[in-house]
Amino acid sequence: MSAKPIVIHRLGLREYQPTWQAMRDFTDKRKEDTPSELWLVEHPPVFTQGQAGKAEHLLQTGDIPVVQTDRGGQVTYHGPGQLVIYLLLSLREAGIGIRGLVTIMEQAIIDLLGARGIDAAARADAPGVYVGGAKIASLGLRVRRGCTYHGLALNVDNDLSPFHRINPCGYAGLEVTSTRQLGLDDSLAALGEELAQRLIDKLGYSAAG
Repeated sequence: MSAKPIVIHRLGLREYQPTWQAMRDFTDKRKEDTPSELWLVEHPPVFTQGQAGKAEHLLQTGDIPVVQTDRGGQVTYHGPGQLVIYLLLSLREAGIGIRGLVTIMEQAIIDLLGARGIDAAARADAPGVYVGGAKIASLGLRVRRGCTYHGLALNVDNDLSPFHRINPCGYAGLEVTSTRQLGLDDSLAALGEELAQRLIDKLGYSAAG
């Protein structure tokens, strides 16, 4: 039995809100036989507030816009140099539930970092990936019509100072880090390709484009 096809789109730097709308449109219009997709993207500086997001976690946002979005979780920051991968998947096709998908996403990032000698881990109380207590990747998903959108954000070579303007993911004083801060010189593009492949392999897909 051949692996299910999945389409990869490498979108470069794209504004957050049109990308979010495009994810919703894709999810609403997809049919039973529509191939799932991964979108690799960077965003200009933006804070995104999840459905359960609380205003008190926005400390001093300044000139960075805040977008109320429909993923799970609290507030996070996106900016240039951060790798974002959106997973537009059919859970039925993938044969997993949302908790299983979150575990696969976390493990793919852990394996990516582990292959470079960095010991990373997930936390049961706070989805995401951490290195020595500092958060390096955040996760947030939305399920609609049995399909997911939104995904993960891995700090690669982005400015980390905007995280000080919020309580990242709702945790006051949570430290954040990046692959560059940890001494890795891998490019965002290279890490994106490898992480996408790790996700595809763990989900049982094969790249169709």
